[in-house]
Amino acid sequence: MDVLALAQEIINGRRLGRQDDLSFFLTCDLDQLCRGADEIRAACVGDKVDLCSIINGRSGRCPEDCKYCAQSAHNHTDCEVYDFLPQEEILRVCKLNEQEGVDRFSIVTAGRALTGAEFDQAIQAYEAMHRECKIDLCASMGFLSEEQLHRLHQAGVTSYHHNIETSRRNFPNICTTHTYDMKVETLKKVKAEGMCACSGGIIGMGETWEDRLDMAVSLAELGIDSIPINALMPIPGTPLEHMPRLTEDEILRTIAFFRYINPEANIRLAAGRALLTNDGETAFKAGASATITGNMLTTAACATIRSDRSMLADMGRDVTPEYWKEA
Repeated sequence: MDVLALAQEIINGRRLGRQDDLSFFLTCDLDQLCRGADEIRAACVGDKVDLCSIINGRSGRCPEDCKYCAQSAHNHTDCEVYDFLPQEEILRVCKLNEQEGVDRFSIVTAGRALTGAEFDQAIQAYEAMHRECKIDLCASMGFLSEEQLHRLHQAGVTSYHHNIETSRRNFPNICTTHTYDMKVETLKKVKAEGMCACSGGIIGMGETWEDRLDMAVSLAELGIDSIPINALMPIPGTPLEHMPRLTEDEILRTIAFFRYINPEANIRLAAGRALLTNDGETAFKAGASATITGNMLTTAACATIRSDRSMLADMGRDVTPEYWKEA
């Protein structure tokens, strides 16, 4: 397979799917694959790099048993535990991120779903951010209903994050307290509400290469707009604490074929950037077009917003948020 010729076909409108034999992605020359992925990124997404940041709005005591997660009550970690943060603290952090030129800001909460009084608090926080800030707003709050997603949308949230985590086949090996289909149904609700759907997963949890390809195809079938790719950073006290760390080549190959299969999505670097050269510079030459920046939940952030913006600007990428262009 000539992956550079295939890249041109994709730029010209071809789309890969479940009907295609995608096994060549696993054996083709990595440099050529990354080059082709970067050409697709340049043609289909452009040079703008979407920067997002998150605040851990409610932490710990999660009843779900996801094997990778520090926040699960089933695991034995030293994760912080606290209820929903005060609105003033969320607004303060949002404004700091806006001052630094981040494109979008998200409240992320531990738990199966944010409900009741805490969900009402979240709505009030989003209304305040929407009123006082120009930054785009995102949310990640578990399995929400149509009504809850609509309320978020009305409060100013334009994007909702809900990872499928892995392939359908591998999902029961990672989590047993909810199902892959529940994830898919939530994402369909997000799309129906007219919000951007952000969904990806974690690689390095013992899945096969075929599982990674399957996840990429599943996300394409769902029409996902933003795809965060996390490389597992094993957390002590979780069932996956002894998993070997991925090599840079494994991560780059995954990012590159995700770009071929999802040419118009934002392929977003998330956890595990420390495993990449210069905090991910190589990935931005292999199809990535977005990243989480700043303080990353329960894995140590190794790159500041300013150093990310500087690195990307040096690469010739556009890191100016829309709200600065409008000012």
